[in-house]
Amino acid sequence: MPAAMPPRHRPFLALGLRMLAMLAMSAMLVFSKLSGERGIWLPETMFWRQLLPALAIFAWLAMRGQLARLHTNRPWIHARRAFIGTVGMFLTLGVVQILPMAESTVLGFTTPVFAVILSALLLREHVGLWRWSAVLLGLAGIVIIAGPDRSHLPAFGVAVGIGAAFMVALVSIQLRDLGRTEAPLTVVFWFSAMSAPFLSLFLLKTGIHHDATDWLILAGIGASGLLTQILLTAALRYGTVASVIVMDYSQLGWSTLWGWLFFAAVPPAATWIGAPVIIAAGLIITWREHVLMRERAAALLNA
Repeated sequence: MPAAMPPRHRPFLALGLRMLAMLAMSAMLVFSKLSGERGIWLPETMFWRQLLPALAIFAWLAMRGQLARLHTNRPWIHARRAFIGTVGMFLTLGVVQILPMAESTVLGFTTPVFAVILSALLLREHVGLWRWSAVLLGLAGIVIIAGPDRSHLPAFGVAVGIGAAFMVALVSIQLRDLGRTEAPLTVVFWFSAMSAPFLSLFLLKTGIHHDATDWLILAGIGASGLLTQILLTAALRYGTVASVIVMDYSQLGWSTLWGWLFFAAVPPAATWIGAPVIIAAGLIITWREHVLMRERAAALLNA
């Protein structure tokens, strides 16, 4: 394994890239919901979502004579990221076909909550009162949004949304690791190139029968997905997960706007109550991790 390059911290650039990634992601989710309403099977949607970016990156680099930029010494790490990312993408694109866009987006904000749980269970990291309190606060927000009186939110959809948030937490860890040695374009290419062949098997069942509108929607998913992945990976190359994740909450505004414009869906009062609770939990976790990072840095300087 090659020696890891120290990340180049450019916090404002990282924040800007993450904010643009949320805009691109919200557009991708709109296209995904539209594809579901037109009867396009989700695995096929995912295939085009992955194939089009891989072909676009390969063609662009080939025309520039820069295919060497796709070389990697970490193929198995890319394969693991592709597996985790494909599962996460299935849940992320699937939940917007089950739930309204605003609610599915808010459930995605529980990612920091799962990041804390994973760090405690898998990394054996000490988690103090602040972060455990934030975990409980985030879970309370889920209960508010998806309580027993919320008949329009099926339990299965809520479970898919929570699962998507869990997988995004794993993906963020993978991207941060790969970003130390790989360029964003390389990470995005191998994610798409490794998952597309597997997803193509589903075409044996569905075939390819689409009109012009369907193809425009699928192209939109591929283009917005490519842009999202490049921006997400680039943001984590210039900043830490804890420092940029605050921009993820801007996606709620976009999702609410798109839900109203395209699907005539306005979030009910309980969503507007539960969303700030979940967002507050994420901000507490982000703040606490920032404090701990500064304390560790100070301890190293004084050692």
